[in-house]
Amino acid sequence: MRFAGSKQAIWWGAVALVLVLVLWLLGGAIMPFLLGMSIAYLLDPVVDRLERAGVSRVLAVVLITGLAVLALTTALVWLVPLLIRQGTQLVETTPAMIDRLQAVVQSRYPQLFPDGGFVDNALQQARTTVAASMGTIVGTVMGSINGVIGFVMVLVIAPVVAFYMLLDWDRMVRRIDALLPRPHLDTLRGLARQIDDSISGFVRGQAVVILILAVFYSVGLALVGLPFGIVIGVSAASLSFIPYVGTLVGGVISIGVALFSFWGEPAQIIAVAGIFVAGQMLEGNYLQPKIVGGQVGLHPVWLMLALSVFGTLFGFVGLLVAVPLGAAVGVIVRYSVDRYKVSPLYTGAEAPAPVPTPTLVELAPRGTVARRVATAQRTHDEAMREARIESARDEAHIAAVEAAAEDGAQIAMAEVEVKWPDASPALGTGHSHPRVRTWGGRTPDGTDPQDPEERNAPRTAAEIIEDGRRG
Repeated sequence: MRFAGSKQAIWWGAVALVLVLVLWLLGGAIMPFLLGMSIAYLLDPVVDRLERAGVSRVLAVVLITGLAVLALTTALVWLVPLLIRQGTQLVETTPAMIDRLQAVVQSRYPQLFPDGGFVDNALQQARTTVAASMGTIVGTVMGSINGVIGFVMVLVIAPVVAFYMLLDWDRMVRRIDALLPRPHLDTLRGLARQIDDSISGFVRGQAVVILILAVFYSVGLALVGLPFGIVIGVSAASLSFIPYVGTLVGGVISIGVALFSFWGEPAQIIAVAGIFVAGQMLEGNYLQPKIVGGQVGLHPVWLMLALSVFGTLFGFVGLLVAVPLGAAVGVIVRYSVDRYKVSPLYTGAEAPAPVPTPTLVELAPRGTVARRVATAQRTHDEAMREARIESARDEAHIAAVEAAAEDGAQIAMAEVEVKWPDASPALGTGHSHPRVRTWGGRTPDGTDPQDPEERNAPRTAAEIIEDGRRG
């Protein structure tokens, strides 16, 4: 049965609606699983590279997961408390910095700040608003961070989910690929590759860029002696996925703190500004082109919109799924635009009318039609048997690959029985079901080390049927 276009749209729309409802209703419950899946997706290329180098997948997963847990533990024990402490101190010091900067500027340029004037009132109002709002914002953010970090289920379940998904990642991909609708297989695979390129190119690449810039800014500001240098450097690096925004925000805050801390020492103020100028040049001229690349398919504005929309709708879970869902929507939108540009709606050309199925009327001797029907039936039966043999061969190949991965071997053999009715006319009666055998695994040169001449290569359908008759 083949679904019409409208029915397919309704079907996929219903699937999307179910996913939205699941995120809406079970957001908190599925958060550790989404986080674990994200970690597994990010680490799978590293595991695959170790596996190609000769390390068994189990050992590679253990090593990578152990290093990831160690890095996370270090961040939770040392980095996060330091950022919270410096961030809190920065917020508490902000009103005093505004007062001091205002006093310094007012002493040098009193004509700009007459008592009771517009500028003076605006600055006083800004200081009061910043003090009140920043305290509220930081309290809310810190409470959310502490709630997420202190959520024991996330910390325990997410690494476990990531470990098991890394073990079975390739198998899950094959299973999902086997469920794709056959008429649209090439299209769906192409869209999936584009989505994967967008997500991997942006997330993995941008994570490396953020890490490098965080170290560069934090170390540079610490060497200059700027207070709160680590939290400012990490914050500026975290916003670097939006071009110029991270540098602008970090530079303004850093120069403001430098004016407050190093007034009368222009060399240090210039050094602080120079750090962010150098960081922007490093990011724009080397890190972004070399690591992230220019064809990741995620525009910064589109990414901010996805983070805002999904974060508002689904909270922290929405932030986790914003990037992959934003990438998927972007790829689907570009695909729809391409299809629209070749459609009659855009080109103005009339769609060709469907060609009617011709009806053949033939006068034939008695019995000819019956023979043709019998021949057509045999052809149909042969095609069905061929399809069942091919399905069994695919199943045997998947089983062999899984066996090789589980045993840590380079190659494994699997044998699967072909299922068809006992009354098949091609096999006769009293036959045994034929079996197909195939090999699976990974070898450096692409051949079977135990069968380099391919003597045990997969057999044709005729050979399998003949073996069934002999049995």
